[in-house]
Amino acid sequence: MEPLRGDETTVGETTVVARGCRLERAPVRAFLETDARPRFYWAAGTESIAARGSAATVTADGESRFADVRTAVEALFEGCSVPDDLPSAARPRLFGGFAFHNGDHDGASPWTGFPSAAFFLPEVQVTVRDEDAWLTTAATGPDAAAEAAALLDDWRDRLDTLSGRESPGPPGITRRERTPTQAGWRDQVGAALESVARGDLQKVVLAQSLRVALASDLSVPDVMERLSRTYPDCYRFMLSPEAGGTFFGATPERLVSVRGRTVRTEALAGSTGRGDTPAEDEWLAAELLDSEKDRHEQKLVADAIRDQLGPFATTVRIGDRTVRRLATVQHLRTSITAELGTDEHVLSLVEALHPTPAVGGLPPDAALRTIRETEAFDRGWYAAPIGWVDAAGNGTFAVGIRSAVATDREATLFAGAGIVEDSDPDREWDEVQLKYRPILDELE
Repeated sequence: MEPLRGDETTVGETTVVARGCRLERAPVRAFLETDARPRFYWAAGTESIAARGSAATVTADGESRFADVRTAVEALFEGCSVPDDLPSAARPRLFGGFAFHNGDHDGASPWTGFPSAAFFLPEVQVTVRDEDAWLTTAATGPDAAAEAAALLDDWRDRLDTLSGRESPGPPGITRRERTPTQAGWRDQVGAALESVARGDLQKVVLAQSLRVALASDLSVPDVMERLSRTYPDCYRFMLSPEAGGTFFGATPERLVSVRGRTVRTEALAGSTGRGDTPAEDEWLAAELLDSEKDRHEQKLVADAIRDQLGPFATTVRIGDRTVRRLATVQHLRTSITAELGTDEHVLSLVEALHPTPAVGGLPPDAALRTIRETEAFDRGWYAAPIGWVDAAGNGTFAVGIRSAVATDREATLFAGAGIVEDSDPDREWDEVQLKYRPILDELE
């Protein structure tokens, strides 16, 4: 069907019918490799979801893109018929995300096919939670019930016949191109530090891009399977729009989860490497916890998130500062939980929180202006919200970091570092190289 834009009133007239059943087996990787777009993969904790094909899409751009998407999503679900016995985990969701910048995302290469905001209701969705698996199908239009039922019968049979194959491993890299160079990075960080010293900025996150040519075709579903083994505690995601490349990653940072009136998020900032021995690992973690620069950077993020949640919440609880250990890097982390005063849609919280100072800076407007003026590439969907929303307005969105956008023989990786008072350009350069590792290790 034609895409439904967030500013169109016809969305509410769309009839959507969903059907579902339990599965004995769920060959997720083989399912994702079937030829259909858009496709989406999401894994967090004990839940993973694979989706393909579009029963309905929602797109929006401009300053009101968050509100426009929310309005369209609510209208779409209002006209959705779902069997009463379908468990909550298997009920339809819309999957998608947003570009980092508001209003000036042009979708140029490598972001061809990625608009400022896009979500889709999949024709076919496979959900795995703990030991249970479900198949959900959806269709629209006057024959939606019959079409959804036919899709269910077809895919129940197809999933029984899909078989896995042995992964060929990483494709290998033949060429690398960095933007900026290390000399250019020093200049960019130096200029940002001057703004901090003048009081124009408290913090700004500057990013780099690494464009690599691949020796063979890249199977992103293979990458997702390997990332799930290496980064099981991260949010693993993959989105292939109707046309263009595939955006994928394994991010440690949750932007927000909403379930009922409970909101969960976190402040993640400050970084160091992993040690070669347990003793060195502990030493690096202790050094990170004692670092005045990193604690200051992380506190800025936690305080800003608390202030952003303030208008919505009756209480905001900030946990103790801890160290989050990943395969190649360690971060300072503080969990944040809030109770809402009234029912709020997850997309309202996404709008309020994006971008957090962990990927943007403070003050927000000055930081975003600095990023636009400094970075010589389009962030696209990098460091932006990506996730899902359901009919109740619940959902989870991660921050699209530790990520890349790829075509068959090329990938562009992104990583950034928070620049605050006392930041050292060369140390920040080294930190960015660590943040490339999750994706780079799966390509080399």
